Amino acid sequence: MMEQYLEVKKQNPGCLLFFRLGDFYEMFFDDALTASKELEITLTGRSCGQEERAPMCGVPYHAAETYIQRLIQKGYKVAICEQMEDPKLAKGIVKREITRIVTPGTNMNAESLEENKNNYICSVNRVEDVMGLAVADVTTGEFLVTELTEEEKFWDELAKYRPTELLVSEDLKNMESLDFDRIAKTYSVFVNPYPNYHYQYQRCKDRILQHFKVLSLEGLGLQEMPLGATAAGALLDYLLETQKRDLGHISKLTTYSLQQYMMLDATTRRNLELTQTLRDKGRKGSLLWVLDYTSTAMGGRLLRKWLEQPLVDKAAIEDRLDAVECFVSDPMVSEELREMLSGIYDMERLMGKISYGTANARDMLALKNSLAGLTGVKALLRALEVPHFQAMEKTFDDLADVCQLLERGIHEEPPITIREGQIIKEGYDPQVDKLRLASVDGKTWLAKLEAKEREATGIKNLRVGYNRVFGYYIEVSKGNIPLVPDRFVRKQTLTNGERYITQELKEIEDTLLGAQDKVVELEYQLFCEIRDRVNAQMTRIQKTADDIAQMDVLRSLGEAAYRNQYCKPEILHNKKGVLEIHQGRHPVVEKMLPDEAFIPNDTYLDTKDDRIAIITGPNMAGKSTYMRQVAIIQLMAQIGSFVPASSASISIADRIFTRVGASDDLAGGQSTFMVEMSEVSNILRHATSASLLILDEIGRGTSTFDGLSIAWAVAEYISDKKIIGAKTLFATHYHELTELEGQLSGVKNYCVAIKESGEDIIFLRKIQRGSGDQSYGIEVAKLAGLPGWVVKRAQEILEELLQKDVAKKASNIKAKKQVEEDPLQISLFGSGDSEKEALLEELKGLSVMEMTPLQAMQTLYDLQNKAKTLG
Repeated sequence: MMEQYLEVKKQNPGCLLFFRLGDFYEMFFDDALTASKELEITLTGRSCGQEERAPMCGVPYHAAETYIQRLIQKGYKVAICEQMEDPKLAKGIVKREITRIVTPGTNMNAESLEENKNNYICSVNRVEDVMGLAVADVTTGEFLVTELTEEEKFWDELAKYRPTELLVSEDLKNMESLDFDRIAKTYSVFVNPYPNYHYQYQRCKDRILQHFKVLSLEGLGLQEMPLGATAAGALLDYLLETQKRDLGHISKLTTYSLQQYMMLDATTRRNLELTQTLRDKGRKGSLLWVLDYTSTAMGGRLLRKWLEQPLVDKAAIEDRLDAVECFVSDPMVSEELREMLSGIYDMERLMGKISYGTANARDMLALKNSLAGLTGVKALLRALEVPHFQAMEKTFDDLADVCQLLERGIHEEPPITIREGQIIKEGYDPQVDKLRLASVDGKTWLAKLEAKEREATGIKNLRVGYNRVFGYYIEVSKGNIPLVPDRFVRKQTLTNGERYITQELKEIEDTLLGAQDKVVELEYQLFCEIRDRVNAQMTRIQKTADDIAQMDVLRSLGEAAYRNQYCKPEILHNKKGVLEIHQGRHPVVEKMLPDEAFIPNDTYLDTKDDRIAIITGPNMAGKSTYMRQVAIIQLMAQIGSFVPASSASISIADRIFTRVGASDDLAGGQSTFMVEMSEVSNILRHATSASLLILDEIGRGTSTFDGLSIAWAVAEYISDKKIIGAKTLFATHYHELTELEGQLSGVKNYCVAIKESGEDIIFLRKIQRGSGDQSYGIEVAKLAGLPGWVVKRAQEILEELLQKDVAKKASNIKAKKQVEEDPLQISLFGSGDSEKEALLEELKGLSVMEMTPLQAMQTLYDLQNKAKTLG
């Protein structure tokens, strides 16, 4: 057995081997040491012919899935080695084989996966400057392929898909230009080197043609994507190698070009908090959280995809907007569809389990219940008079035949396992019904047969009996033997009589003996047949699941628009280049502050006279929120969503760039300023006149004059229409940048409105034309709770700086070596001085509620005089 183990282990290097021994999966040697540590299970030993006992640990087979998932989440690969024959019937060593290798990207366990998020595995190959990328989700059957020409775009695609496993050719893994260790840390992805021969073009081509059953790559759109084809072929190789079964649910390969969607880099996705927040990586507080009213897991995943890749095709955007408008204008229809969709399970992942042969009867029942409501969905589609839904209704398949099959075949209350029986519905198969009846009514059948034979033969003491050696028999005493008919066949001679068998009794015997075992086995066979018949309709079911997901997302966007009072944006042609928003709001911030009225703002940008808005104003005044909301409104419009505004006219943007906030890249060894400059560099190299740029505090990570110089030069570079000329929101504390208005065409100054009340300020959070004349930094510091002395001293230094020559400001300020605390603060919180302590004790001892108004005034006057003398 240990030789068998070592041979299987040798064939699967790099995997933790779960080796089935009876009711346990056992691990040995290094695998046992690793698993016992990671899973916190007892490490034992086993004698296996060596000098020392082999380290060993194990887990019960019925609980193995939990342990496997824990190992997968830690980045391990687990090979499952099963017993392929009944140990009771085996001659010699039980035959064992690897039935599946579980990896982070091939995890099929629904309980361990987020239902509203895809579990992607990616494959990448590279030759010179071109990279091929293939992406798959084995739980849903999705398979995507593209080619990239820049390394930054590869990072952007990783940020979009967030794969759990990344397959790379060994040559590429060893290239220094791509830092896969950093990729692994940044995206929490398991980077898996794969032998180079899997990426050979001819091998990959043959694999793709064989799997998708086509004659040429041209039909799949891969003819002009040789590196995409190698990435796809290698990925298919890997999936077949690890899953050890047909991948029939991966029935469609979709190629795409990056030009089909708005490009969003990793920084922009993070700063706009599309699917998770910056602070805690949670879903609440993200744009997805605001827009997600989906009723199905399929819709939830599709909404996430739409957010990750906004459209750039005007007709496609308007098609979605018109469909969303159906549900905004008619909430009753929206609610009706919501109720219909709420009864639909995750058809995509159910079909994945069916394809894998791991679906049980409850999964089939869930699919049946999902299909049962599709007739109503089709009828509702017919009533929606919008081109998008009219086109969908013509091809919408309600899968009535599949639903009918499952309705007839699957029991309403099946057990979890498919080896216990009671999974096939009564009336589906006569033999199953007969066997079930036999196990329940066997005694009745025998009693009826006995009574019938007594009457037919006239033998009053004839009886039907049973023993383990001879089975069922009819026993007749010696005196009645002459009355026995010819159809009775002698089975056994006794001292006092004879035992016989008849054809009818033989049939009953065959039915009764092992009826329970027979019915369980027959039900299993019938269930597998039903599952295979459903699997044969994979393409139809996946198409319907896709239609359901689309309807769910469009309805969700409609409900979000209706609940939050969004407007339908007008989508303009690219050439107009106008971004005009009236009363725009930040969808997340207004949702997070339901008790406060969000202050809306207008925006107007174009590619002519209003290209760059220089925005000044203090921190906390709302500049960042305003700029982010403009970017989010642009993005929402391009996914086909209504937007938080009273009206909006939006030209399509090819990219949105954001440079917001400060952060160190400790893992990459980069300072805050280096990260900032890298992000700015990326923007300046890739932005076009059709892009939208959000720049917040460029240059603040270095000295004042360096930062100002960089910010000024960046603004000049962006404003040049021959180089970029993009629509830009540029927030800054460098008030000197407001001088650009009038010097550079297309630059306009804006500021955040502030109301001063004595020494305090009130943020009005309104963006208005003009420039702010001061930053109010000290006032903001005061609001943040800085000690009074610090605020007062800062004000003194500021006044001194404003009076002195610019070049000599810092050198002329005299530093105070000792902090002078606020006298009132000291008197209230204690300083050790006896007189002050006495004053504090007197304050504590006052009985204010017992004083008359006159006594209170006199006491206050006395205390004030004492405080003055102490000051």
